[in-house]
Amino acid sequence: MKRNTVLLVNERDEELMEMDKLDAHRQGLLHRAFSIFVFNSMGQLLLQQRAPHKYHGGSLWTNTCCSHPQLGEQVVDSALERLAFEMGFSTDLEQIYSFIYHSPVENGLVEHELDHVLIGFSDTVPRPNPDEVNDFKWMDPDEIEIWMLSRPQDFTVWFKEAFPVLMKTLTKED
Repeated sequence: MKRNTVLLVNERDEELMEMDKLDAHRQGLLHRAFSIFVFNSMGQLLLQQRAPHKYHGGSLWTNTCCSHPQLGEQVVDSALERLAFEMGFSTDLEQIYSFIYHSPVENGLVEHELDHVLIGFSDTVPRPNPDEVNDFKWMDPDEIEIWMLSRPQDFTVWFKEAFPVLMKTLTKED
């Protein structure tokens, strides 16, 4: 299930056009994305380590799953499909918020995404796709925060943006 295109959007998340994924990242154009955060019944977050051969962020740790919706796909539907493809399980997902970020990454690429953050809950043992995922682990959010502060280079740029905001948002809801 290759996803070689992204949807360029404006800051109101209105679709402008479809574009080759690498071209959009080379030019740093704003496009739609999603980031899934799955928690287990112990409150731990499922992290994945990206496969080393990914076009950027290879071997970095990040949220449970992330990708780009394709033309004609709703964000949640696309996220459900991608979660099953990358992590080998499914669970209900709820969109919590979205945000825009712009950050250079390696290989001369730029991430510029309107990122929809979704959460889910599951105690399922992941069966990750080795083409997408190198490793995974369940971790307490407090431990992730300590790790991120001591070794930020271990994490993707979008995870470093989304995780603290998500944790503040979830804390407010409690």
